[in-house]
Amino acid sequence: MGDKITGITSIKSVGSHLDIEDHEIDLRAVASNAVSLGDVGTSLTNDQKWFILKRLHFDHLVSLAELPVQASFMIEKVEGLKIDEAVQILKDAAVEHEDDINIPRADLDLIDDLIAGAASHSYVHESSDIKEKLDYAIIKDEKINTDESSAEQPTVFGNIYDVDYHQIVDWELQVRLEAALIAYHSPYPEVRAVIEPYDDPTIPVETVRVYIAGIIWTAIGAVINQFFAERQPGISLGAPVVQIFLYPTGLILERILPKWKFKIWKYTIDLNPGPWNYKEQFLATLFYSVSGTTSYVSSNIHVQKMTMFYDNKWVDFGYEVLLILSNNFLGFGLAGVMRKFTVYPTIAVWPTLLPTIALNKALMQPEKREVINGWKISRYYFFFITFAASFAYFWVPNYLFQALSYFNWMTWIAPDNFNLAMITGSISGLGLNPWPSFDWNVIGFNNPLILPLYNQLSNFVGIMLGFICIVGVYWSNYKWTAFLPINSNGLYNNQGNSFNIKAVVNRETLFDEVKYQEYGPPFYSAANMVTYGAFFALYPFAIIYECANNYKTVWKAFKGVLSDFRSFRKSKSTFEGFNDPHTTMMRAYKEVPDWAFLVILVISLVLAIICVEIYPAETPVWGLFFALGINFVFLIPITAVYSRTGFSFGLNVLVELIVGYALPGNGLALNFIKAFGYNIDGQAQNYITDQKMAHYVKIPPRSLFRVQILSVFIASFIQLGIINFVIGNIKNYCDPHNTQHFTCPGARTFYSASVIWGVIGPKRVFDGLYPILKWCFLIGFLLVFPCIAFKRYGPKTYTKYFEPTIIIGGFLSFAPYNISYFIQGVYFSIIFMGLIKYRYQAWWSKYNYILSGGLSAGIAFSGIIIFFAVQYHNKAINWWGNKVMYEGIDGGNGRQSLLDAASQAPDGYFGPRIGSFP
Repeated sequence: MGDKITGITSIKSVGSHLDIEDHEIDLRAVASNAVSLGDVGTSLTNDQKWFILKRLHFDHLVSLAELPVQASFMIEKVEGLKIDEAVQILKDAAVEHEDDINIPRADLDLIDDLIAGAASHSYVHESSDIKEKLDYAIIKDEKINTDESSAEQPTVFGNIYDVDYHQIVDWELQVRLEAALIAYHSPYPEVRAVIEPYDDPTIPVETVRVYIAGIIWTAIGAVINQFFAERQPGISLGAPVVQIFLYPTGLILERILPKWKFKIWKYTIDLNPGPWNYKEQFLATLFYSVSGTTSYVSSNIHVQKMTMFYDNKWVDFGYEVLLILSNNFLGFGLAGVMRKFTVYPTIAVWPTLLPTIALNKALMQPEKREVINGWKISRYYFFFITFAASFAYFWVPNYLFQALSYFNWMTWIAPDNFNLAMITGSISGLGLNPWPSFDWNVIGFNNPLILPLYNQLSNFVGIMLGFICIVGVYWSNYKWTAFLPINSNGLYNNQGNSFNIKAVVNRETLFDEVKYQEYGPPFYSAANMVTYGAFFALYPFAIIYECANNYKTVWKAFKGVLSDFRSFRKSKSTFEGFNDPHTTMMRAYKEVPDWAFLVILVISLVLAIICVEIYPAETPVWGLFFALGINFVFLIPITAVYSRTGFSFGLNVLVELIVGYALPGNGLALNFIKAFGYNIDGQAQNYITDQKMAHYVKIPPRSLFRVQILSVFIASFIQLGIINFVIGNIKNYCDPHNTQHFTCPGARTFYSASVIWGVIGPKRVFDGLYPILKWCFLIGFLLVFPCIAFKRYGPKTYTKYFEPTIIIGGFLSFAPYNISYFIQGVYFSIIFMGLIKYRYQAWWSKYNYILSGGLSAGIAFSGIIIFFAVQYHNKAINWWGNKVMYEGIDGGNGRQSLLDAASQAPDGYFGPRIGSFP
């Protein structure tokens, strides 16, 4: 009984919701003895407690004799919250989240109704007969379930008190309940589904076990992710997947490490501090996560080393080390600045990271028995069943029956029909196919179980608009596109062959005018031209639109940055000005000072300067400072969009355009500066997502900082080894028709951009080849004003989910990808992120992210085993099901362009005439 009293006492309200202690509990004390519904919220009636459980989706519990900790915690906080304080919390939230796209409209309407009812208190409780029935059911249930012989009998309560919590049936209870969700938890259902509303700061976090497990899996992940980085579609070992293997790794370490303690200086090191806990598990996951994606300079190295691209013989391991370390760490400096407006604010949800947290919860935190829409299975077992099924099934579309992956069934009707192949083809065409795959690696390409439904729908609207534009450009032969493949990300010469960079550069890889006038300019495919036009329109549109609609957040961020520089030497908390529950809990831990991020930035910048000074990279030092400066200006609005919606885009195209003007004819300099211009932003966002996950799970910031630095350092060297291995050892690597799908979509796009914007230069492109592209900046600028007006003054029903930035982003989905990688994701998003999320929210909250993680995990490990078992040393199964998708024009056989340059172009070539090349 003493343990139970101690446990309940630890979650009693001890002050204001702004006090750290009011959010902390002793998990060991709470978990040491069962807490029943009658033990908590003693001043509340049973029907009120039940209503709280229903709002938290705990109304499917088999027994109320042993409540989940989250339920006990929230009931206590609802009970302790004063009415006037609750009303003020709701008023503040109504202002802050008025147009918040991630909060359901029904929740916002409920908040407005509760505020409106504050003056009259006109709402009354539900009738007493409901109370009596509920009280009887609860008493009966507790009697049944405290009897061990009857413990397996489920009792369903939902029918007795089946009231929609969006109806106001008890104003005083509901105003406190909705306020408690905001003051102690989160206003977002997605966040509440995976995050706990409390913290126990006494749990061991940064242990030796974390470093051992983190280093092992960071090394493994770096090998796998880099190995498959240039595969289409890629296979990656994401952080949610690695958690599965970190869990048994942690348990093994718990068993085998000696229980020793020793002291180093003032620090006591405990090799084995008890059971492997959820914070250790998550810090080990973050150890992996920060380096769990491939380095952007992988494209630089591919393009510079490979004979089919620049073939720079001087690129050695020393150059690669300086390049990758400086590039990977430079984003750290800006990540320190960014945390104040992309980590701490509540509105920065970061939907893409929630599955990682969900899986951690499934693996590490015990759950009470529930019956949700007939489902009794735990998250833990559900994940492993999904994982096993995905692992086994992926052998079918990836090896045994590959036509199920590229299910271009419409082209099988007439394999040699060019128009059919270009419109519906999954490989060479635009992919307009209602059901193009039975492979989750294709179906789940755009994260349909993770990104919000409005994101998927907005993106698909943009994809279809882009499709229409590409078709119009191609079949009108605008700018000679009909002489080329429709959806290629490559560059072509004026005879329709791949553009040879060596034909227009000198020995230093710089532009040679004489050679150029003999060979001619490069040309874009229709899809590539439309994609670049969309990029040019997106930059002015996204920046202005974000600043106009979220000007308070953006202005606050800029002021915060300037304030940091002015008060750099003062000991000012980075948490200052943030009073949400999660930031309040994080105040218990020491922060990382701003100077630590600055030191990393300076060291990285020095390494980059050394790299361009001692190697013939043809890159001026000022280019590095330009890359840093442009990121400083644009990083705030770009990352703000990403943190709210899950849609991201980089500064790579903008940087290559500016550098192309500043350093014409220099593709190497463009590649180098572009890598920094993009990756400062990209890596900063990568570090920031980890910081946000740590913020949600309450990982000490300094612990995260240390593991991030070590992780990136280790992964950088391993990635270099793998890059050099695949370039030298995979047969036909980067060939467009590589049978193992190693077609290098990223490296080829990177190369094409460096040729046309670096070697040839934007002046020739805009003034001679594609003058329409420069007008796309103006188009994006002009489009933003009617969109802003509609967002502000249009009907709220339609404007709430109106995200035109994502619509324009849909245009970027082509060359080399196409509609077939996105259309089925929309179907699944409508089902899971729409129908199930809103009609069966309890099921969705418990299983949705686990399902996503299990499917991805099975594919990752199945893909690795398949490759090394039967593909690396080719053991192909030659039958119709593995050949039909490649038999015909869509598979690369026969004509690949609408028009033939040799027979249908004047003098056997298209474009500007010889002697008048731009």
